[in-house]
Amino acid sequence: MTLIRRNLAGALVLGIPFLWIALFMLLPYGIIVTYSFWIKTYPTFKPAFQFGNYLTLFTDPQYLQVMLRTLKIALLVSLCSFLLAYPFAFYLVFRCKSAALRTWLYMAVIAPLWVSYLLRAYVWKTILGTEGILNSFLMSVGLIDQPSDIFLYNQFAMVVTLTYIFIPFMVMPIYTALEKIPHNLTEASADLGMGPWRSFWHVTLPLSLPGVAAGFTLTFCLSFGDFVAPFLVGGPDGNLMANVIATQFGAALNWPLGSALAIVMLVVVLSIVSMSDRLERKGTAGGF
Repeated sequence: MTLIRRNLAGALVLGIPFLWIALFMLLPYGIIVTYSFWIKTYPTFKPAFQFGNYLTLFTDPQYLQVMLRTLKIALLVSLCSFLLAYPFAFYLVFRCKSAALRTWLYMAVIAPLWVSYLLRAYVWKTILGTEGILNSFLMSVGLIDQPSDIFLYNQFAMVVTLTYIFIPFMVMPIYTALEKIPHNLTEASADLGMGPWRSFWHVTLPLSLPGVAAGFTLTFCLSFGDFVAPFLVGGPDGNLMANVIATQFGAALNWPLGSALAIVMLVVVLSIVSMSDRLERKGTAGGF
């Protein structure tokens, strides 16, 4: 009787999460996959099994351009976040001697996550706008005579905004990876005659690669699927895949094509996650 109760309790504990995943993850994914093979027939769509929607995505220059633009923006955001986050995390772990200052600086990066996403995006719209802080500063120092509109509604504005929004997701895993590196390893490399740069290149950087991979994965996937920031600061030529998907499910009423595009996005994200997992496992197996 006790064994039966334990089995029932275990089934209940595991069954609820599995039921949740099945209803709110697997079932929606299955519906989207099914829709991606259907045919659009005005004003609605009908069931079918064909690959015309996927063929359209990879043959129509309009959709190819959007997909390439999305990949470009996501890669640029990830790269900019890495270039800013790694030196910052390195300073906190190896150079900042004050524990209080280290805590305050770390919290300064994490604190924006507590603020509304829309508010953070609108802040950069205000900064980069013609009446914004940047134009006002440039006019005050005499670099420009009148407000310029080159800072807003372009890919530059999108990269800056997304980098600001998602950089905490790059700082946190890198900081964690660097914090786990024993300081005696860098001291041992110095004793063996390695200079600071060689020690960083051969010891610190390889040991921090799992954190870099995790941060890159988070930043890339989040920026790859973002649609709010491009809508606010991207302008007419700033549509990304998520914006096109929203349009297909909304105004265009082309659910099959939108579903196919969503599946393509899912495949790209899962591929990035898989590569990141392999890199982290390889790093762990290699002694990271």
